[in-house]
Amino acid sequence: MRKVRFNWADFIIWLLLGLFALIALYPFIYVLAGSFNDGMDYSAGGIWLFPREVTFANYSVVLMDDDFWHAFGNTVLITAVGTVCALLFTSVVAYAMSRRELRFRNFFQIANLFTMFFSGGLIPYFMIIVLLGLYDNFLVYIIPSIYSVYNMIIIQNFFKGLPEELREAAIIDGASELKIWWTIYMPLSKPVLATVALWLATGFWNSYFSTMVYTRAGDLETLQYFLMKMIKEARVDTGGMDPSLIEQTTSATISFAAIVIATIPILLVYPFIQKYFAKGIMIGSLKG
Repeated sequence: MRKVRFNWADFIIWLLLGLFALIALYPFIYVLAGSFNDGMDYSAGGIWLFPREVTFANYSVVLMDDDFWHAFGNTVLITAVGTVCALLFTSVVAYAMSRRELRFRNFFQIANLFTMFFSGGLIPYFMIIVLLGLYDNFLVYIIPSIYSVYNMIIIQNFFKGLPEELREAAIIDGASELKIWWTIYMPLSKPVLATVALWLATGFWNSYFSTMVYTRAGDLETLQYFLMKMIKEARVDTGGMDPSLIEQTTSATISFAAIVIATIPILLVYPFIQKYFAKGIMIGSLKG
């Protein structure tokens, strides 16, 4: 049995990694502790790691808020539709860009790269949104985010690494380019597609800027915008709720509970995609 030698360098590395992990995790621990603590007791201070007076009143208030569930439903719909549409559109462009025989391929490549470093600014972009009729429209969440050059490059490089013989065999069998992309390239690209899907879903789920700038909110309000208003305005709609619940809460502890609930869907999805994540990003960024 081989002996494990003690190494001070390894000890320091593990110590630093543990410290960084603690720094990263502590905000979540703090929010979780505050969300389960009595609101008035939390206001007295001293809640750092664990709740002092445990209560579920904060979660009860959030779960009974119709505005929260409306914003939650909007965000779920935006995330689902936006992720699927963006993944399909980006991957089909990536397939075309991975083909050397594509006409004007170099021009398209340069044009794509140009947009990564230069933009027209917020005001011209806002004017385009209004001109296209997307202002205060549900599609303002989907269409502007349907394509990402960075994601296209990641998927394109993965496609380049797939055996060319598969495509040649499909062409001999009479398959069209669209069928080759859908039946051969997409099923073989699960690692990179899962990775990009995670990025897209997280981006859609955490988005609030589009609601703030390109809508009048109301029926189109997203979850993150709802949370931002709750935190900034320190105001919660408690009309018609049990007074005993209200006495155990404050706007801060209620916002903590809402943040925890909003984080749960991403935490539930991530374990199913994690096995693809490292493989997808490494292969997608290095191949080709």
